[in-house]
Amino acid sequence: MTLTGRIDVHHHFTAPAWLDWAEERGVVNREKLPWWTRWDLTAALEIMDKTGIGTSVMTVAMLGRLRERAERQESARVALRAAADVVEAHPARFAFFTPVFLDDLELSSWSVQYGLDELGAIGVSTRTSMDGVFLGDPSHDRLLQELNERSAVISTHPMDVPAGKDGAAGLPGMPPFVCDFLLDTTRAAINLIRNGTLDRYPNLSFILPHGGGFLPYMATRLDLFGGRIDPPIEPGRVRDHLHRFYFDTAGPMSPSATPTLLATVDPDRILFGTDWPPTPAHVLIDSVTPALDSDPCLSKAQLQGINRENALRLMPGLARQ
Repeated sequence: MTLTGRIDVHHHFTAPAWLDWAEERGVVNREKLPWWTRWDLTAALEIMDKTGIGTSVMTVAMLGRLRERAERQESARVALRAAADVVEAHPARFAFFTPVFLDDLELSSWSVQYGLDELGAIGVSTRTSMDGVFLGDPSHDRLLQELNERSAVISTHPMDVPAGKDGAAGLPGMPPFVCDFLLDTTRAAINLIRNGTLDRYPNLSFILPHGGGFLPYMATRLDLFGGRIDPPIEPGRVRDHLHRFYFDTAGPMSPSATPTLLATVDPDRILFGTDWPPTPAHVLIDSVTPALDSDPCLSKAQLQGINRENALRLMPGLARQ
Protein backbone atom coordinates (compact mmCIF):
# COMPACT_ATOMS: atom_id res chain seq x y z
CA MET A 1 0.00 0.00 0.00
CA THR A 2 1.38 3.39 -0.95
CA LEU A 3 0.75 6.76 0.60
CA THR A 4 -1.73 7.57 -2.18
CA GLY A 5 -4.44 5.57 -0.43
CA ARG A 6 -7.47 6.77 1.46
CA ILE A 7 -7.19 8.40 4.87
CA ASP A 8 -9.64 6.96 7.38
CA VAL A 9 -10.42 9.50 10.12
CA HIS A 10 -12.82 7.19 11.99
CA HIS A 11 -10.97 4.10 13.24
CA HIS A 12 -11.71 2.82 16.75
CA PHE A 13 -8.69 1.56 18.68
CA THR A 14 -9.06 -0.49 21.85
CA ALA A 15 -5.48 -1.31 22.74
CA PRO A 16 -4.80 -4.94 23.66
CA ALA A 17 -2.32 -3.61 26.24
CA TRP A 18 -5.06 -1.47 27.75
CA LEU A 19 -7.42 -4.47 27.95
CA ASP A 20 -4.71 -6.39 29.82
CA TRP A 21 -4.22 -3.45 32.21
CA ALA A 22 -7.95 -2.98 32.81
CA GLU A 23 -8.68 -6.67 33.27
CA GLU A 24 -5.85 -7.08 35.79
CA ARG A 25 -7.47 -4.36 37.91
CA GLY A 26 -11.01 -5.66 37.58
CA VAL A 27 -12.10 -2.65 35.56
CA VAL A 28 -13.47 -4.75 32.69
CA ASN A 29 -14.18 -8.36 31.85
CA ARG A 30 -12.83 -8.90 28.36
CA GLU A 31 -15.38 -11.60 27.59
CA LYS A 32 -18.28 -9.29 28.36
CA LEU A 33 -17.06 -6.41 26.22
CA PRO A 34 -18.40 -5.90 22.66
CA TRP A 35 -16.70 -8.01 20.01
CA TRP A 36 -15.28 -4.91 18.32
CA THR A 37 -13.01 -4.21 21.28
CA ARG A 38 -10.75 -7.06 20.10
CA TRP A 39 -8.58 -4.71 18.03
CA ASP A 40 -5.81 -6.54 16.21
CA LEU A 41 -2.99 -5.06 14.13
CA THR A 42 -3.04 -7.80 11.50
CA ALA A 43 -6.80 -7.46 11.06
CA ALA A 44 -6.52 -3.68 10.90
CA LEU A 45 -3.88 -3.76 8.15
CA GLU A 46 -5.85 -6.39 6.25
CA ILE A 47 -9.06 -4.34 6.14
CA MET A 48 -7.06 -1.24 5.27
CA ASP A 49 -5.37 -2.98 2.34
CA LYS A 50 -8.63 -4.46 1.06
CA THR A 51 -10.39 -1.10 1.09
CA GLY A 52 -7.49 0.99 -0.21
CA ILE A 53 -6.75 2.82 3.04
CA GLY A 54 -3.24 4.19 3.28
CA THR A 55 -3.53 5.71 6.76
CA SER A 56 -6.00 5.27 9.61
CA VAL A 57 -6.38 7.83 12.39
CA MET A 58 -7.18 5.95 15.57
CA THR A 59 -9.64 7.13 18.20
CA VAL A 60 -8.34 5.73 21.48
CA ALA A 61 -11.05 3.88 23.41
CA MET A 62 -11.15 3.21 27.15
CA LEU A 63 -14.39 1.51 28.13
CA GLY A 64 -13.99 1.27 31.89
CA ARG A 65 -16.14 3.44 34.15
CA LEU A 66 -13.29 4.91 36.15
CA ARG A 67 -13.95 7.93 38.39
CA GLU A 68 -10.82 8.34 40.48
CA ARG A 69 -8.41 10.82 38.86
CA ALA A 70 -5.15 8.93 39.27
CA GLU A 71 -6.62 5.70 37.91
CA ARG A 72 -8.25 7.48 34.95
CA GLN A 73 -4.95 9.14 34.11
CA GLU A 74 -3.07 5.87 34.29
CA SER A 75 -5.74 4.25 32.12
CA ALA A 76 -5.29 6.96 29.51
CA ARG A 77 -1.51 6.74 29.73
CA VAL A 78 -1.55 3.01 28.99
CA ALA A 79 -3.95 3.42 26.05
CA LEU A 80 -2.10 6.40 24.56
CA ARG A 81 1.29 4.75 24.89
CA ALA A 82 -0.10 1.73 23.05
CA ALA A 83 -1.42 3.96 20.25
CA ALA A 84 1.93 5.73 19.98
CA ASP A 85 3.68 2.35 19.76
CA VAL A 86 1.48 1.37 16.80
CA VAL A 87 2.32 4.65 15.05
CA GLU A 88 6.03 4.28 15.79
CA ALA A 89 6.04 0.80 14.26
CA HIS A 90 3.93 1.83 11.24
CA PRO A 91 4.30 5.60 10.82
CA ALA A 92 2.85 5.71 7.30
CA ARG A 93 -0.18 3.63 8.19
CA PHE A 94 -1.45 5.02 11.49
CA ALA A 95 -1.95 8.22 13.46
CA PHE A 96 -4.12 8.88 16.52
CA PHE A 97 -6.27 11.38 18.38
CA THR A 98 -5.66 11.93 22.07
CA PRO A 99 -8.88 11.95 24.13
CA VAL A 100 -10.26 14.85 26.15
CA PHE A 101 -12.80 14.33 28.89
CA LEU A 102 -15.76 16.70 29.13
CA ASP A 103 -16.27 15.88 32.81
CA ASP A 104 -12.64 16.46 33.87
CA LEU A 105 -10.83 19.44 32.41
CA GLU A 106 -7.64 18.86 34.41
CA LEU A 107 -7.35 15.33 33.06
CA SER A 108 -8.04 16.72 29.60
CA SER A 109 -5.18 19.22 29.90
CA TRP A 110 -2.85 16.41 30.91
CA SER A 111 -4.02 14.28 27.96
CA VAL A 112 -3.51 17.18 25.54
CA GLN A 113 0.04 17.74 26.75
CA TYR A 114 0.94 14.05 26.92
CA GLY A 115 -0.81 13.01 23.72
CA LEU A 116 -0.05 15.99 21.49
CA ASP A 117 3.27 17.22 22.83
CA GLU A 118 5.01 14.03 23.96
CA LEU A 119 3.49 11.31 21.80
CA GLY A 120 2.67 13.20 18.60
CA ALA A 121 -1.10 12.83 18.34
CA ILE A 122 -2.61 14.46 15.24
CA GLY A 123 -5.55 15.98 17.15
CA VAL A 124 -7.97 15.27 19.98
CA SER A 125 -11.15 13.24 20.32
CA THR A 126 -14.16 13.82 22.53
CA ARG A 127 -17.65 12.57 23.16
CA THR A 128 -20.49 14.69 21.83
CA SER A 129 -22.01 14.62 25.32
CA MET A 130 -21.17 13.40 28.80
CA ASP A 131 -23.78 12.81 31.51
CA GLY A 132 -26.28 14.91 29.58
CA VAL A 133 -23.90 17.88 29.13
CA PHE A 134 -23.24 18.56 25.45
CA LEU A 135 -20.04 19.68 23.81
CA GLY A 136 -19.94 23.48 23.72
CA ASP A 137 -21.42 23.93 27.18
CA PRO A 138 -19.90 26.97 28.98
CA SER A 139 -18.24 24.57 31.43
CA HIS A 140 -15.97 23.45 28.55
CA ASP A 141 -14.69 26.93 27.72
CA ARG A 142 -11.33 26.60 29.45
CA LEU A 143 -10.57 23.39 27.58
CA LEU A 144 -11.74 24.80 24.27
CA GLN A 145 -9.62 27.91 24.77
CA GLU A 146 -6.57 25.73 25.36
CA LEU A 147 -7.32 23.75 22.21
CA ASN A 148 -8.04 26.91 20.24
CA GLU A 149 -4.56 28.19 21.09
CA ARG A 150 -3.21 25.00 19.49
CA SER A 151 -5.51 25.24 16.42
CA ALA A 152 -6.60 21.72 17.30
CA VAL A 153 -8.60 19.28 15.21
CA ILE A 154 -11.38 17.81 17.38
CA SER A 155 -12.90 14.50 16.34
CA THR A 156 -16.29 13.97 17.98
CA HIS A 157 -18.30 10.81 18.62
CA PRO A 158 -21.43 9.86 20.59
CA MET A 159 -21.29 7.11 23.19
CA ASP A 160 -23.74 5.50 25.62
CA VAL A 161 -26.71 7.68 24.70
CA PRO A 162 -29.72 7.28 27.03
CA ALA A 163 -32.79 7.97 24.91
CA GLY A 164 -35.74 6.46 26.77
CA LYS A 165 -37.64 6.98 29.99
CA ASP A 166 -35.48 7.45 33.09
CA GLY A 167 -32.32 7.05 31.06
CA ALA A 168 -33.27 3.63 29.74
CA ALA A 169 -32.63 2.45 26.20
CA GLY A 170 -34.55 4.10 23.40
CA LEU A 171 -36.83 2.19 21.06
CA PRO A 172 -36.87 -1.42 22.35
CA GLY A 173 -34.78 -3.70 20.21
CA MET A 174 -32.92 -0.88 18.43
CA PRO A 175 -29.25 -0.34 19.34
CA PRO A 176 -28.40 3.32 20.05
CA PHE A 177 -25.92 3.53 17.17
CA VAL A 178 -28.72 3.09 14.60
CA CYS A 179 -30.54 6.34 15.41
CA ASP A 180 -29.79 7.83 18.82
CA PHE A 181 -26.08 8.37 18.10
CA LEU A 182 -27.02 10.54 15.13
CA LEU A 183 -29.29 12.68 17.26
CA ASP A 184 -26.61 13.12 19.93
CA THR A 185 -24.20 14.40 17.28
CA THR A 186 -26.87 16.73 15.93
CA ARG A 187 -27.55 18.16 19.39
CA ALA A 188 -23.85 18.75 20.03
CA ALA A 189 -23.44 20.56 16.71
CA ILE A 190 -26.46 22.76 17.44
CA ASN A 191 -25.04 23.50 20.88
CA LEU A 192 -21.76 24.63 19.34
CA ILE A 193 -23.69 26.95 17.01
CA ARG A 194 -26.12 28.47 19.50
CA ASN A 195 -23.51 29.04 22.21
CA GLY A 196 -21.22 30.84 19.80
CA THR A 197 -18.42 28.32 20.33
CA LEU A 198 -17.32 28.42 16.70
CA ASP A 199 -17.13 32.22 16.85
CA ARG A 200 -15.21 32.42 20.14
CA TYR A 201 -12.73 29.72 19.15
CA PRO A 202 -12.27 30.13 15.39
CA ASN A 203 -9.06 28.08 15.25
CA LEU A 204 -10.85 24.84 16.20
CA SER A 205 -11.82 22.31 13.54
CA PHE A 206 -14.63 19.95 14.56
CA ILE A 207 -15.19 16.64 12.76
CA LEU A 208 -18.78 15.41 13.04
CA PRO A 209 -19.13 11.64 12.59
CA HIS A 210 -21.70 9.78 10.49
CA GLY A 211 -22.21 12.64 8.08
CA GLY A 212 -23.09 15.05 10.86
CA GLY A 213 -25.99 12.98 12.12
CA PHE A 214 -29.29 14.62 11.16
CA LEU A 215 -27.81 18.11 10.91
CA PRO A 216 -27.55 18.37 7.10
CA TYR A 217 -31.08 17.05 6.66
CA MET A 218 -32.70 19.41 9.14
CA ALA A 219 -30.51 22.48 8.60
CA THR A 220 -33.30 24.48 6.96
CA ARG A 221 -35.68 23.62 9.79
CA LEU A 222 -33.10 24.78 12.31
CA ASP A 223 -32.60 28.00 10.35
CA LEU A 224 -36.35 28.67 10.26
CA PHE A 225 -37.05 27.94 13.91
CA GLY A 226 -33.70 28.90 15.43
CA GLY A 227 -35.28 32.02 16.93
CA ARG A 228 -37.27 29.83 19.31
CA ILE A 229 -34.14 28.25 20.75
CA ASP A 230 -32.66 29.61 23.98
CA PRO A 231 -30.31 31.31 23.28
CA PRO A 232 -31.74 31.98 19.82
CA ILE A 233 -29.91 31.35 16.59
CA GLU A 234 -30.08 34.25 14.16
CA PRO A 235 -31.46 33.52 10.67
CA GLY A 236 -28.71 32.65 8.22
CA ARG A 237 -26.28 31.75 10.96
CA VAL A 238 -26.93 28.02 10.62
CA ARG A 239 -25.82 27.89 6.98
CA ASP A 240 -22.70 29.87 7.77
CA HIS A 241 -21.71 27.54 10.58
CA LEU A 242 -22.45 24.35 8.65
CA HIS A 243 -19.53 25.20 6.37
CA ARG A 244 -17.21 25.38 9.37
CA PHE A 245 -17.67 21.75 10.44
CA TYR A 246 -16.09 18.71 8.85
CA PHE A 247 -18.22 15.62 8.21
CA ASP A 248 -17.02 12.03 7.92
CA THR A 249 -18.57 9.46 5.59
CA ALA A 250 -19.06 6.65 8.13
CA GLY A 251 -22.55 5.31 7.57
CA PRO A 252 -24.41 8.00 5.61
CA MET A 253 -22.82 8.11 2.16
CA SER A 254 -25.25 6.61 -0.36
CA PRO A 255 -27.16 7.73 -3.46
CA SER A 256 -30.01 8.76 -1.16
CA ALA A 257 -27.94 10.57 1.48
CA THR A 258 -25.10 12.10 -0.52
CA PRO A 259 -27.22 14.73 -2.35
CA THR A 260 -28.40 16.20 0.97
CA LEU A 261 -24.90 16.38 2.35
CA LEU A 262 -23.51 17.94 -0.83
CA ALA A 263 -26.37 20.44 -0.98
CA THR A 264 -25.68 21.49 2.60
CA VAL A 265 -21.90 21.55 3.00
CA ASP A 266 -18.81 22.19 0.92
CA PRO A 267 -17.52 18.84 -0.45
CA ASP A 268 -14.03 19.94 0.66
CA ARG A 269 -15.33 19.46 4.22
CA ILE A 270 -16.18 15.78 3.80
CA LEU A 271 -13.68 13.18 5.05
CA PHE A 272 -13.50 9.43 4.54
CA GLY A 273 -14.34 7.35 7.62
CA THR A 274 -15.05 3.67 8.15
CA ASP A 275 -16.13 3.30 11.80
CA TRP A 276 -14.15 0.05 11.91
CA PRO A 277 -14.25 -2.29 13.75
CA PRO A 278 -17.82 -1.60 15.01
CA THR A 279 -18.72 -1.58 11.30
CA PRO A 280 -17.56 -5.08 10.33
CA ALA A 281 -14.91 -5.67 7.69
CA HIS A 282 -17.21 -7.53 5.31
CA VAL A 283 -19.69 -4.63 5.33
CA LEU A 284 -16.92 -2.17 4.47
CA ILE A 285 -15.47 -4.41 1.76
CA ASP A 286 -18.70 -5.58 0.15
CA SER A 287 -21.00 -2.58 0.62
CA VAL A 288 -19.73 0.68 2.08
CA THR A 289 -16.55 1.32 0.11
CA PRO A 290 -17.91 0.19 -3.28
CA ALA A 291 -21.00 2.35 -2.72
CA LEU A 292 -18.85 5.40 -2.07
CA ASP A 293 -16.61 4.75 -5.08
CA SER A 294 -19.60 4.37 -7.41
CA ASP A 295 -21.78 7.11 -5.92
CA PRO A 296 -23.24 8.93 -8.96
CA CYS A 297 -23.44 12.21 -7.04
CA LEU A 298 -19.67 12.49 -6.61
CA SER A 299 -17.26 13.64 -9.28
CA LYS A 300 -13.83 12.07 -9.56
CA ALA A 301 -12.25 15.18 -8.05
CA GLN A 302 -14.73 15.24 -5.16
CA LEU A 303 -14.11 11.56 -4.46
CA GLN A 304 -10.35 12.10 -4.42
CA GLY A 305 -10.84 14.96 -2.00
CA ILE A 306 -13.04 12.89 0.30
CA ASN A 307 -10.76 9.89 0.18
CA ARG A 308 -7.53 11.75 0.89
CA GLU A 309 -6.89 15.38 -0.03
CA ASN A 310 -9.39 17.00 2.36
CA ALA A 311 -7.87 15.18 5.33
CA LEU A 312 -4.35 16.21 4.28
CA ARG A 313 -5.35 19.87 4.15
CA LEU A 314 -6.91 19.59 7.59
CA MET A 315 -4.10 17.52 9.13
CA PRO A 316 -0.91 18.05 7.12
CA GLY A 317 1.01 15.91 9.57
CA LEU A 318 -0.58 12.85 7.97
CA ALA A 319 1.66 13.29 4.93
CA ARG A 320 4.45 11.23 6.48
CA GLN A 321 7.31 9.89 4.43
